[in-house]
Amino acid sequence: MLLSRYERMIVRRYLLPGKGERFIVLVAGFSLGAVMLGVAALVIVMSVMNGFRAELFDKIVGLNGHAVIQGVGGRLPNWRDIAEEARRTPGVVRATPLIEQPLAATYNGRAEAVLVRGMRVEDIRANPTLKGKVVAGDLASLAPGGNRIGLGSRLAESLGAQVGSEVSLFSPQGQTTPFGTVPRIVSYQVGAIFEIGVWDLDKAYVVMPIEDAQTLLLMGDQAGMIEVQTTDADRVGEILAPLQRRIGGEAVIQDWRSMNAQLFGALAVERVAMFVVLCIIILVAAFNIASSLIMLVRAKTRDIAILRTMGAGRGAMLRIFMTVGTSIGVLGTIAGLLLGFFFLFYRQGVVGIVQFVTGQNLWDPSVRILTELPSQPDPVEITLIVAMALLFSFLATLYPAWKAANTDPVQVLRYE
Repeated sequence: MLLSRYERMIVRRYLLPGKGERFIVLVAGFSLGAVMLGVAALVIVMSVMNGFRAELFDKIVGLNGHAVIQGVGGRLPNWRDIAEEARRTPGVVRATPLIEQPLAATYNGRAEAVLVRGMRVEDIRANPTLKGKVVAGDLASLAPGGNRIGLGSRLAESLGAQVGSEVSLFSPQGQTTPFGTVPRIVSYQVGAIFEIGVWDLDKAYVVMPIEDAQTLLLMGDQAGMIEVQTTDADRVGEILAPLQRRIGGEAVIQDWRSMNAQLFGALAVERVAMFVVLCIIILVAAFNIASSLIMLVRAKTRDIAILRTMGAGRGAMLRIFMTVGTSIGVLGTIAGLLLGFFFLFYRQGVVGIVQFVTGQNLWDPSVRILTELPSQPDPVEITLIVAMALLFSFLATLYPAWKAANTDPVQVLRYE
């Protein structure tokens, strides 16, 4: 929108009214603040929800892969052949055999439900979710026959165990005797404590070499499942379709969508709902801009009439008041982006301050799943938010600008 020199001068004059018009400045300031808060709220909430989904995806899929090949009855006798067949499938990056079994762990009279995961030693050390997450000990200490295990940090905390502690694992799958099945209780030394960052996983996971898991569960040379990593998580079903046909009735393939359908489905619905609700804040800000411009037009009716009699056309009046309203929207949008990015950068500190002031634990990992507040701004979403804020601000200027352009100078100045 190109403005002439005198139009730019009038826009600056109306954006910064004189002493007798401070009420108009106050209303315009509220409009700017509303746009700022609406944009900031959208940027913060959408970035946090994107980060929450991304963190969950990385942690859960990092441990369980994009898909798992589950044996019938929970066991895969020919797991080596199936794993090799999976590796030969185009689009498959990695196929990792493992055993996963819920058991119980005890230490010093404390007992906790655990999820024992047996993996090959090289897979334990190379796993991206475990690698670099060790807070005590060393995953390299886990070796077949070494009777050493790795514990999640929350599980170790609940049991009161440390590196070097002797933790007993209780398995109901024991030897059969004339008096019934005798459960197996085997003691292991804690060799490493890791923190994945997902409460439920850190509270339950026990990692050990697959050979030790086979011995503990009396499985012989069998695996429970094969974790598969592909080149594209969104095309996992298409990539693994040929493999499913080849393995036939030996095993069933489940991808990450079916295994976590409820969780990610709920996140998607909540994301859309929050976006719609927060858009209402920007819509309210647009109404504030419209109301402030209407007040400005009524306050400047005499000035508008004089400008019209001096030769200013209706188009000039339209441009002036549309520029005033759009400028408020632009300034509010820029301020909202700065406020949103500031909050995201210092989000943990902000949460800590709010918790200190209110005395409430706002980010309980046992409820929120993740141990820290995540964030992942999406440039496309932020561009959409900015475009929407500017569009609403522009639309809010149309009616007040039209009213100003249609002011009849004869009627206004008749009694002057």
